[in-house]
Amino acid sequence: MLAKIIFFSAVTAATLAVILLAFVSPSPHTDPHKSIAISLYVQPPHPPNNPPLHQTTNLHASKAFIFHHKLTEGPWNTSRIIGKAQGFVLPVEHFALAAFNIIYLTFDTPEYCGSLGIEARTGRYGTREELVVVGGTGFFAFARGVAVFAQTASQNSGADAMYYIKLRLRLPVQSRVIPG
Repeated sequence: MLAKIIFFSAVTAATLAVILLAFVSPSPHTDPHKSIAISLYVQPPHPPNNPPLHQTTNLHASKAFIFHHKLTEGPWNTSRIIGKAQGFVLPVEHFALAAFNIIYLTFDTPEYCGSLGIEARTGRYGTREELVVVGGTGFFAFARGVAVFAQTASQNSGADAMYYIKLRLRLPVQSRVIPG
């Protein structure tokens, strides 16, 4: 009789454990990443009163594009500045896969503090370009995704073009720190 009670209790405990694990265990199909989308604008530099320092540098009869622009929330030059875009791009065919061809977007806002690295594989600059996000720091640590750069109509015919950027990012879910 005692053996039957022990067996019945063990079967009941095992059944309850399986049911409890089914409700508590994470689903194998859950995505360990969170997705975010950010829209912003790259403001062209304002012409200074003094002659500019070299924004492009001659490199074997080609040009290296070196830039440092402001990132804003809106298309107007009075929009809130949320960061900066910096880069060094060699638009030469044999340099198309160079490690230099990276655009860095750095954010400094209460919502987003960190940077993103975007790979600029091609040297062509059309009106729309889809580039790959290869990583990040801070809020954007280990980010992956796509950065779509679209050229907007310039308000002044002589001014540099402004770019609208749509970021679609996947960020790893932050693991919780267990106090110890």
